[in-house]
Amino acid sequence: MSPMDLPRGVLGVVHLPALPGDPAHVNGSFRDVERFAMADAEALAKGGVRGIVLENFGSAPFPKGTAGARVPAHHAATLAILARACVERFGLAVGVNCLRNDVLSALGVAASAGAGFVRVNVHTGAYITDQGLIEGEADVSLRYRASLAPARPAIAADVLVKHASPLAPLTMTQAVHEALDRGLADAVIVTGQATGSEVNEDELAEAREAADDRPVWLGSGLTPEHAEVFARYADAAIVGTWLKRGGQVHAPVDEARVAEIVAAFGEGRPRE
Repeated sequence: MSPMDLPRGVLGVVHLPALPGDPAHVNGSFRDVERFAMADAEALAKGGVRGIVLENFGSAPFPKGTAGARVPAHHAATLAILARACVERFGLAVGVNCLRNDVLSALGVAASAGAGFVRVNVHTGAYITDQGLIEGEADVSLRYRASLAPARPAIAADVLVKHASPLAPLTMTQAVHEALDRGLADAVIVTGQATGSEVNEDELAEAREAADDRPVWLGSGLTPEHAEVFARYADAAIVGTWLKRGGQVHAPVDEARVAEIVAAFGEGRPRE
């Protein structure tokens, strides 16, 4: 998928609950996880999203996801099964995020499932996170993606990502240029400080200017109240928490809330 083919508008998140083997898992099988996830995906599709992002959100605490600390094999397998089901059932753009930062597994999942893109939290540089120091693997991930041809999932890379701080001071402009120009990402994602936190408008505007006409996505905190303003800068918005019943991150997706935010954000930044 080329940058020009990347989805626009609202991309809804399917947060997988804790899987068997995860610390927060209490009971239930992989089939139960699949039923929960597909019900959320169905509500997102009916609500009018332009794409679906699958991530192993319930599997905290997350492995770093870099060399020597990849996600467990059953996480990748579950995501691949669900990604293929979403591709075949809904006909929407589908993305994969292997938390915390396992972009190699995400690329493999996306390529095998026919999904169009992946999200990576740390693509370039080094960040201090709750998983410790995470270093970007752009050199490895782009070469791995090339080996998967003809599949070519796009890479949407966070810049100054939530739940993290750069190891060395970094401006938004620098972060965007490093991700797009040196890391060769296909899009950049701007977030707030934490899951569900609103994006700073000045930072989003700075990212928009630095990216020029290349895709800029929102990665957290979108609400209907601010959707019209943020749609001036962003081509797409990844939305998870607000779409849940009562705005509670672990609740099921509320189709009515999906439709509301889709109508408020529209197709994102108008293209000239």
